[in-house]
Amino acid sequence: MSRLISPHDLKRKFPSPSFPSQARKSAERILFGKENRLAVLVGPCSIHDPLSAREYASRIKKLAEDVEETLLLVMRVFLEKPRSRTGWKGLLYDPYLDSSNDIESGLRMARELLADLAEIGVPAAAELLEPLASFYLDDLIAWGMIGARTSASQIHRQMASRLSFPVGFKNDLLGFLEPAIFGVQSARKPHSHIGIDPYGHVSQVISSGNPFTHIVLRGSDKGPNCDAASIEYALELLAAHYLEPRLLIDCSHGNSGKNLERQKEAFVSVIEYAASDPNRGIAGLMLESHLLAGKQPLPEDPACLAYGMSITDPCLSWEETEELIRWADEKLSLPTSMSFVQN
Repeated sequence: MSRLISPHDLKRKFPSPSFPSQARKSAERILFGKENRLAVLVGPCSIHDPLSAREYASRIKKLAEDVEETLLLVMRVFLEKPRSRTGWKGLLYDPYLDSSNDIESGLRMARELLADLAEIGVPAAAELLEPLASFYLDDLIAWGMIGARTSASQIHRQMASRLSFPVGFKNDLLGFLEPAIFGVQSARKPHSHIGIDPYGHVSQVISSGNPFTHIVLRGSDKGPNCDAASIEYALELLAAHYLEPRLLIDCSHGNSGKNLERQKEAFVSVIEYAASDPNRGIAGLMLESHLLAGKQPLPEDPACLAYGMSITDPCLSWEETEELIRWADEKLSLPTSMSFVQN
């Protein structure tokens, strides 16, 4: 057992600029339909190489400026990988990809990367898996996610209730929406729970509730739920629970079966649905993308890894991603004028 750096000391080493709070305001407005844009949370399935992540961020920054009238691009900076069984758990836990499990280095790398992205004006989205880690990174995140495995977790609902940015709860692995809906409702309430203070001491945390929680349709092992009928059902269920009929669609995972062609098809389908009626309740989409297409196994020697390719779920290439996003920008600008045709 070794003592970790405190949140206070790590935040002092890599301070947050003002940009994340500005990005959150845009995210909140889009979430509640107060901006006529969609959010696209796009980027690697998980971050394993900060260098390629920074290159990806520089490309996102340029593309975001071109499509800002219709889309808010938020980069996926997923630092933790939930595991049903075993495997690499993410940069936060094993930053050197060699089972050395240097968590303090992982925290430093994660915060430095997020701070660098904030400095260049790239909003960051992250899955929130370890509640204690959120105390180190929360001020640099513009959009958070609670995964399918943890949407029903009281601990994660408590964590979301103290955060000051949008947090999406995904439907569970079997496709049920109720755990996510109940997660949204719970996280909007104040909670008293165990956490840590800025100096790393175990403390009582009293949260005020997070009004910016929402659900995410991510499909399931049984099939996708990004079709029109599934979206309409989800919106009706939200209304029945007295929640705003607004949601995000994850084009990967169960909505694509981790098949890249199906991920593109899901993205196109949802954009066409949203373009046909901007008031239909779609706040945004999620897309897994990296510099290179596909995925690669994690070798014994990390130096053998191909640069810019996922080591977890398969991702679209940058070229495919840019083509989709530029098409979506045009489609949303001229809702009835064009269909996506792959080159």
